[in-house]
Amino acid sequence: MNGNQQELSSSNQIDSSFNYMKYVQKPIEMYVFIDPLCSECWALEPYLKKLYVEYGRFFTIKHVISGQLAALNPNGVNKSKQRKKAGSTCFPTNYEDLDYPWVPALAIKAAELQGKKAGKHFIRKIQETLFFDKQNICNEDILLDCASEAALDVEEFQKDLFSDTSKRALQCDLRLACEMDVDYTPTIVLFNQQVEDEGVKLSGLHPYDIYEFVLKEILQRTPIPSVKPPLIDYLQLQQTVGTKELSVIYDWSIDRTEKELKKLQFQQIVERVPEKNESYWRYLGTI
Repeated sequence: MNGNQQELSSSNQIDSSFNYMKYVQKPIEMYVFIDPLCSECWALEPYLKKLYVEYGRFFTIKHVISGQLAALNPNGVNKSKQRKKAGSTCFPTNYEDLDYPWVPALAIKAAELQGKKAGKHFIRKIQETLFFDKQNICNEDILLDCASEAALDVEEFQKDLFSDTSKRALQCDLRLACEMDVDYTPTIVLFNQQVEDEGVKLSGLHPYDIYEFVLKEILQRTPIPSVKPPLIDYLQLQQTVGTKELSVIYDWSIDRTEKELKKLQFQQIVERVPEKNESYWRYLGTI
């Protein structure tokens, strides 16, 4: 066991620190292939968040834009031919031809030019805008609003949105999806940087236990989960959360989750944002 591994498997006190592992190299690289308009990719988020809360000290996440490339090809090239060309000729060359999901995909790449954290915040914001607010995130004005709400430099974002730099970054994502034989979203590919074995690929949406099992298998050990943060701290960090998301992360029933949130609603710390299939909660701040 090397020095990093000794630190990674140390006491529960260290495990519960969110900042400690920023300064220690994490052994696992996790590539998460998503389509920003895919409902299954949105449904994956609670599991990724729980995995990060419990085991984030072991892995880094890189979001990669993917999708059903055959359906997106403006020239109608069949899937087998297109996969060989992904990241090159399958991408529209005329910006006036950009359509679902090229515009939000490019927007994510433009946001990532302002940093990895900015990119993650922007992905979350456009998914909230689509799945909470039911707005069209292929609309440039909506994307600019999302950039503002994600605390990006909006002027810089608008300049980068249809730039060659964003286009090349998206082409790289599509090429990576082809190289890793990813043809479905969501897909997760995990690599252990300390072992020369091949990566492990999980396509589709699975129960949380599957992701936890695969992470432990590729780590080749059984780590102790980190202590979960207090509910208010998590709400403050995420700003908007779903009842199901909190139920997954805290291992609570839906009924208990609702009760805990209603307590905070009574204290005016959160407000309910009702939707057709689920309730969402927006953090208002502590009194």
